[in-house]
Amino acid sequence: MKRLSTYVAGVAVGLIGTMAQAAEDVTLQLKWVTQAQFAGYYVALDKGFYDEEGLDVTIKPGGPDIAPTQVLAGGGADVAVEWMPAALAAREKGLAMVNIAQPFKSSGMMLTCRKDAGIASTDDFKGKTLGVWFFGNEFPFLSWMSKLDLPTEGGEDGVTVLKQGFNVDPLLQKQAACVSTMTYNEYWQVIDAGLTPDDLIVFKYEDQGVATLEDGLYVLEENLADPAFEDKMVRFVRASMKGWKYAEENPDEAAEIVLDNDASGAQTEDHQKRMMGEVAKLTSGSNGALDEADYELTVQSLLSGGSDPVITKEPTGAWTHAITDKALN
Repeated sequence: MKRLSTYVAGVAVGLIGTMAQAAEDVTLQLKWVTQAQFAGYYVALDKGFYDEEGLDVTIKPGGPDIAPTQVLAGGGADVAVEWMPAALAAREKGLAMVNIAQPFKSSGMMLTCRKDAGIASTDDFKGKTLGVWFFGNEFPFLSWMSKLDLPTEGGEDGVTVLKQGFNVDPLLQKQAACVSTMTYNEYWQVIDAGLTPDDLIVFKYEDQGVATLEDGLYVLEENLADPAFEDKMVRFVRASMKGWKYAEENPDEAAEIVLDNDASGAQTEDHQKRMMGEVAKLTSGSNGALDEADYELTVQSLLSGGSDPVITKEPTGAWTHAITDKALN
């Protein structure tokens, strides 16, 4: 009987130890579909970096009808990848999103235009149709147009906004003089479709004084008040940045890992490898901690929108170094 009691006690202790070591769930909502734009997270998952931190991470791809801010607000994710303009606009409307890390140092957003549409400079935007992404992606564009004093309701003295799908068809079919593109994705779709760089003129948002921090990691402010949640985010950010740096150093392997995780099978190896090479240029120089100067540039860009700015007042509490200070030290 004593021997049996000892055995039972040992099993109980073993079970308690196993429970104590059980991985904690984290759900990450991406801003778009599975592609090299999010390689760092898939690499961290594939290489076991999340496992090493005691995390069981679920990565939820985005899509044309998925807004990360809404998913976060509805409790569908613990952390979301979002652009700062959308996050700050949501915060001003009452959704207290907080940037806990900023893996992307530079912006990849551009407006790509056909020269044969009569576009040589921003002065030529008047009277033209411009393709714009929505679901929070329109905010940098609206801020830029306000800075140029160009109404977005059409007419000879303004621009007509075409609600662009996530493709470049309006440019190829000459339905728009310009369309929204990213340096790592849609621009190359235009090139692959047969237009050459000489046929095009591109306007990088950063070059136009429109700062927009992209692909930051955001959580709800109320959740950060929980020490257990904060600790979980510290481990998540640490593993994610390890994944990003591995992806930068091993871009082809990172692209392959992304392809392995693409359930849709829609991505091609050549496109993903090219995308990873371009994305690595945007994450280079970031250790994951938000650069306060970059944040201020983004805020001032959004505030300087003339009569219709994206945000109307300086945000408070919109970012924190609390997570990265612990994760990176």
